[in-house]
Parts: sequence; C-alpha cells; structure tokens
Amino acid sequence: MWMYFFAICDFFCRFIPVRRWRWYMRRVKLFDWYRKYNALRRSFPKLNFYDVKMIKGGWNIGFIVENKYVFKVRKRNDTKVPQDKIIREKRITDALAPFSPVRILSIRIVQAGEYIFYKYPFIPGKNLNFFRAKKIAKNRENLGKQIANFIYKIHNSAPVGIDDLKAGDGDGWNHNDLCNNMIVDPNTMDIVGIIDWEYAGWGKLETEFKNATRFSSAMRASGLGEVIRAEYDAIVEKVATKQSKKS
Repeated sequence: MWMYFFAICDFFCRFIPVRRWRWYMRRVKLFDWYRKYNALRRSFPKLNFYDVKMIKGGWNIGFIVENKYVFKVRKRNDTKVPQDKIIREKRITDALAPFSPVRILSIRIVQAGEYIFYKYPFIPGKNLNFFRAKKIAKNRENLGKQIANFIYKIHNSAPVGIDDLKAGDGDGWNHNDLCNNMIVDPNTMDIVGIIDWEYAGWGKLETEFKNATRFSSAMRASGLGEVIRAEYDAIVEKVATKQSKKS
C-alpha cells in the first residue's frame, strides 16, 4: 500500500511549479524514497524487485523484497546517524538473541549508493496489533505466556559486550516497543518473531509491561496486559521456588 501511495505522491510532485517546493516534498515529505529504492535495486541486481512491498514506521522506511528480505533505511538521509543507530541495534540484537525464546533476526549492515541500509530475513506472519480485540482476547492466555516468558528472559539476561549501552536508572534489558513489533502466525497464534529493536535498551520492567500493549486499543481491550503481568509473576514465583529448593 505504501509503495503505491508514495509513487502517486511522487508523480504529482512533477506538477509543482517551484523547484525548491518539489525538492522539499520529495526529500522531506516522501523521505527521498525513490532514490533510496533505486539505489537498492542497483546494489542488488540479482533480487526480484518486481515483488516488493514498502513499509514505514518510526525513524525508518523499508522494502520487503521477494518476501525473503527486509531492507530498512533512515527516513532522513544522514550518513552518520543511521550508521550509529544501526550498529547499536545490531549489537543489541546479536547480544540478546541467545537469551530469547522467540526469534530475533540477525541484522546485516549494507551500503547501497550513498545510503546505509540494514538487512534481515523477512518473517511471514501478521503483526499482533493488526488483530481485532476479540481475536486477541480468545488467544490471550497463549499469547500472554509467550510474551511474559520473552520479557522475563530478556529483562533478566546478562548479555556480553553491551554494558556500555546501559543508560539511566534501569533494572534490566527491554525491547521498549513490543506492542508494534510482535509477529504472529495467524493459524496458531504463536509469536514467531520480535522485530525492530531501535528503541531497545536498559530500562525499567514496568516500562516493558506498559509498552507491550500501550499503542493498541485492541490489545488493551482484550485484557492481554493483565495476563502478561500475571504470567510474569508466575514465572518469578516458579524460579524463586526452584532456587529455594536448591539452597
């Protein structure tokens, strides 16, 4: 959908009479998407760009190619900032992947012309925040267990090599934007992947709980947030019981 929308907007930009206004619309409002797309096509000529979808969110835009690969790039072209952000995200995902019970994708940093993209495998499925409240409520016990287990394993992990990224008064590692980035198999309603770690970092457990449902009225209405907290408490109690038995 975004691909067609941006292509139509770009076409109508031709009729803007003032050159600097055309530049502003294409560079600022349309994020220079066409130049980025063409740079990607030139850099990866063996991929089939007749099968491509465009995505947009947060600080980036992206292209899903052949339903196999995702290429993301910063909306505003800044050759320093995106590299710093992408390297940070790659370090976090590489460090946390061994602790996660849900798939965390391996990021590759690639250059396409003047642009820096990051590339990772595409996960088939549907974003949980696209489901209706009724569907989420029906499966909230299963989903709540998976999300609580994920939060527990990540928040209480001790990854190697990213201590320098700890900042602020936190008590563990968070994804910080779970609500928008849980990919679900619509047939089984199992979570098959967690994507988009650009906001991840050291933080409070309460923040992770809130952000698990914060941006979806359907999730909040389904009662999923309450199940996540209850399941997390059950995990903590189970772990504490095991430790007391050992001691």
